[in-house]
Amino acid sequence: MVFVGHNSLTGYGPWFCMKNANFDLRKRTLKRLLPKMKNLVILTLIFLMLSCVPKVEQADLILRGGTVYTLDETQPTAEAIAIKNGEIVKVGAFADVEDLLGDSTRVIELEGRYVYPGFVEGHAHIMGIGANLINVDLMGAKSYDEVIALVKERAAQTPEGQWIVGRGWHQDKWDQLPEGMFNGFPTHHKLSEAVPNHPVYLKHASGHASLVNARALAAADITKDTPHPDGGEVFKDVSGQPTGLLNETASTLVSEIIPKETTELKRKKLQMAIEECLKNGITAFHQAGSQADDIAVFEEFAQNDQLKLRMHVMLTGRDTTLLDEYFEKGPQIGLYDNYLNIRSIKLYADGALGSRGAWLLEEYSDAHGQHGHNVMPMEAIAEVVDRAIQNGFQVCTHAIGDRANREVLDIYEEAFENYPDRSRDHRFRIEHAQHIHPEDIPRFAELGVIPAMQAIHMSSDRPWAIDRLGRERIENGAYMWSELIDQGSMIVNGTDAPVEPVSPLASFYASVSRKTLQGTPDGGYEPTQKMTREEALKSYTLWGAYGAFMEDRTGSIVAEKLADFTILDRDIMTIPEEEILDAKVVMTVVGGKEVYEEN
Repeated sequence: MVFVGHNSLTGYGPWFCMKNANFDLRKRTLKRLLPKMKNLVILTLIFLMLSCVPKVEQADLILRGGTVYTLDETQPTAEAIAIKNGEIVKVGAFADVEDLLGDSTRVIELEGRYVYPGFVEGHAHIMGIGANLINVDLMGAKSYDEVIALVKERAAQTPEGQWIVGRGWHQDKWDQLPEGMFNGFPTHHKLSEAVPNHPVYLKHASGHASLVNARALAAADITKDTPHPDGGEVFKDVSGQPTGLLNETASTLVSEIIPKETTELKRKKLQMAIEECLKNGITAFHQAGSQADDIAVFEEFAQNDQLKLRMHVMLTGRDTTLLDEYFEKGPQIGLYDNYLNIRSIKLYADGALGSRGAWLLEEYSDAHGQHGHNVMPMEAIAEVVDRAIQNGFQVCTHAIGDRANREVLDIYEEAFENYPDRSRDHRFRIEHAQHIHPEDIPRFAELGVIPAMQAIHMSSDRPWAIDRLGRERIENGAYMWSELIDQGSMIVNGTDAPVEPVSPLASFYASVSRKTLQGTPDGGYEPTQKMTREEALKSYTLWGAYGAFMEDRTGSIVAEKLADFTILDRDIMTIPEEEILDAKVVMTVVGGKEVYEEN
């Protein structure tokens, strides 16, 4: 046997050959070398063992020195997070991640601040948020006179004949009501007198009604002879003349003649909306209904690394051409490094409670004989649901009234029975689920239907919603969060912005307090339906991620998930309830990048 070679561990080269060698020399040599060979074997074994240990890489970013709420049952809180390539690599005490700290590692000293999984806006309209930042924002108006003053101010800055568009007025939230109300809504006359030379279109806060002036009525050729469209109503006074109020689908008689937005305006709206979301700690956004031209802008932003937050896009179910295109392509998942998913469809079963458009089983308590509106024929909804489930798309249907919720649950249930193999992980949703008949509440968990409910709606609407529904229906079927959760449902929370400001903290407060943002009433409305703080946090993080099929990638702070965090200046899990609204977002992190930092 001949051993030839060089080993840097021994220092010996090609020296050893036993063949034809003198026996005594061979014996003396072996005796001298055995100890060194023994050491060589040991060193070789150590080398082989070390080579099997994964190489410790430096983290790109470490956050340390705060309290981290992980939503990981095995480790509910931590004090440090290590991030590499946009993903979490380790969570724990600083000592647990210290070995990942290198010369190139950036370190964020939390200085006692609080880290939560990135907030997920579970139902909102991102272009509407941008529009409210550009158009006339009427959300803060406390009277019809204030609405008119804001529109008149914009008219003074706008060339005559150009459209003035606004949104956010809500007559039930005004401090005082104007004279000449008709069926509970203002009429156009005072607005038309103040702004005669511009067509004006003012969308209700709910988005389900609009008020227009005389110039806009004329532009749309709306007269006493204009019929009510399917699923909507042109309000007319006792003489048969239009009052300017267009309910539900009737609003399209005017909105469709407003000049189409340019792509540049869409870009501006999206950019402003993204900044507003990041400022509020939002890292993911469920976009509740999109047309093809909006989706094109989303993709453009994603391609150019401008999207900044993760978007779960619902296709508008009103555009059959768009649906045909995506049914052909199939669900678009994880686009642009997990910043864009297109796998859902938004449908509408009814309108809103504020405009008496929510579809009820029994008449409105404050409007004899009225039951609301079915705004999209149920046959059409059933057809889209059938095609969606066959092609792997999630369906998210707007349903506020108890009749609408029941009808949608019935359609979903039939589809699940017809396609059992395709229904194992459907995650179909009902958006809002604001008023549910008690018999239908258990069906959400039984069918696996997700209630996407905006807690801030309870805070904002409950003071006047009792007039619409009456005490019995309010107490036994409205905003039933705790009951739905106890029966096994995961609530996806949100704000429905621009219906409400895009503030997760306001909705979190409403979830745990059942109070208005002014802190009334003591103890909250129907307090047995409050969420616990952990439930409220899950509804804005892990459950929101589940509602978008993203729970394996986001929603909690554990290794191998995307590094999406919301950092606050105080602990919303323990501070007194009344201090939650004072909490501030100090940083928003998406994919390990600081996309917002408080000045």
